[in-house]
Amino acid sequence: MELSFDQRDCLSKLKTFLNLSGLDLEVDEKNRLNKIDFSENVMAVLGHAGSGKTELLRLIVEALEASNINSANIDYETKLKEGIRCYAVLAPTNKAVSVLKTLEVQATTLHRVLYSPLYDPDYEKLSDWLLGVSKRPDSTAFSTEKLDSMEQFFSGHPSIPGALASVGVRTSDFITGWKRRENPLDIGIVDESSMLTNTQLIDLKKIFKVLILFGDPAQLSPVEQSGRMVFHELPDEKKIFLTKIHRQVDDNPILKLANLLRDPEITFDDFESQLRQWSKSDSRIVVSANVQPDLMCRSPVLVWRNKTRIRLIGAFRRAHDIPDSSLKKGEPLICDGIELPSKYRKKKIDLEDRGLIKGAQAIYIGEGKKSGFCKLYVVGTADPIVSVASIVQMEHVYKQSPEILSAAGMGVVFVHGAATTIHKAQGSQWANVQIFAPDIAASARSGLVESDIPLWKRLAYVAVTRAQERLFWVTHYKMALPKVGLNISDLVLPDLIKGHGRD
Repeated sequence: MELSFDQRDCLSKLKTFLNLSGLDLEVDEKNRLNKIDFSENVMAVLGHAGSGKTELLRLIVEALEASNINSANIDYETKLKEGIRCYAVLAPTNKAVSVLKTLEVQATTLHRVLYSPLYDPDYEKLSDWLLGVSKRPDSTAFSTEKLDSMEQFFSGHPSIPGALASVGVRTSDFITGWKRRENPLDIGIVDESSMLTNTQLIDLKKIFKVLILFGDPAQLSPVEQSGRMVFHELPDEKKIFLTKIHRQVDDNPILKLANLLRDPEITFDDFESQLRQWSKSDSRIVVSANVQPDLMCRSPVLVWRNKTRIRLIGAFRRAHDIPDSSLKKGEPLICDGIELPSKYRKKKIDLEDRGLIKGAQAIYIGEGKKSGFCKLYVVGTADPIVSVASIVQMEHVYKQSPEILSAAGMGVVFVHGAATTIHKAQGSQWANVQIFAPDIAASARSGLVESDIPLWKRLAYVAVTRAQERLFWVTHYKMALPKVGLNISDLVLPDLIKGHGRD
């Protein structure tokens, strides 16, 4: 891709910034910004969807590699050797990490680099009790009924994560805090920095000598920051803005919708009216009265409210005539984390390297060879077939605790992937995206505002920009009947055909 002027200018500024830390990267003097104070070790590159931020990130990594500045070994225990320069590319979510990896950029999550968890002692007590090592604990956090329920579940399925999940609890709920790494690192490059919290930025600045943030100011900020993003606090001379859009061609209506949302005068009714108008002349925007269950098999419906997500998943399963207590080949799942004790950290890293990171999409293709194992197709990975110990949760609107469809002793936790919230969709993209318009309308009626921008605009902006090819604007609480049904015929399944899979 030929770089625009603002991209070439930004690239030169970033190289100048890195050179002041002792590097010697080639700088285009014509596009170099003068009179900038580089004393602070943070710079931010900001731009809306399609402005080329990720391409610039890739080019900076390419320039560092060409100068023999290599990616750091980012395990928590690693110490830098004296005089060795290195960089690390980070993102707040696993989804954002997976996107970077598809571009062959080595990346990892903030938490894997910066923090190790501190657990509540009650977790070990519950674990020992279920395993029969110690007596039943006296816990103020759990009622007698919940303890009874866990015990009953464990007697039929010897899975500690499953027993906890059966009462709506995860291992991560026992994390009381995070210990920040003490050993410093060198150059940090952070994608999707709109999701960073102030605490995370403070910790990043203490760990990295040099820090470059890439972010979209129109996206959704962390819930606890009320619309303020960490780069808002940086002085103007520390921020570089990209204005030209590159991702889609100029006549793409998806891009036009994203730009329309940046108009401060636009109302929800205006936006929906314009969307309907463009849909009449362009097949890339579809206004639909029904949710299409066939599309849900490969890309989730995007919603605002969690109850909407759960209801849509239930409707999807009923439309495909799936029994409540089992999984059917072709059902979409989303990885919700890996439940392994800390002593199995290397195994966890191996699973993450195979694509099983929080937020990863997977397709259920059958039972594994061992009890509690699922055979899955992990979307977007080089070696997609994996048979893994799984805890599969199915949530219901009118039940406090999820139903457990698969319960290994420990392993990878999954939730259903037919629908997901817009917040969790940040960092992902799909060819076809269905947006549940009644939820966007509800957020508009709520009057909620984040950093002077109505929440509905931020939600709509993030949802719209997840679509690569076609956008479906769903207007009613209706589910169409499936035309194709669940199947796995569109997947390349070499290991399945051969009759084996790696456990």
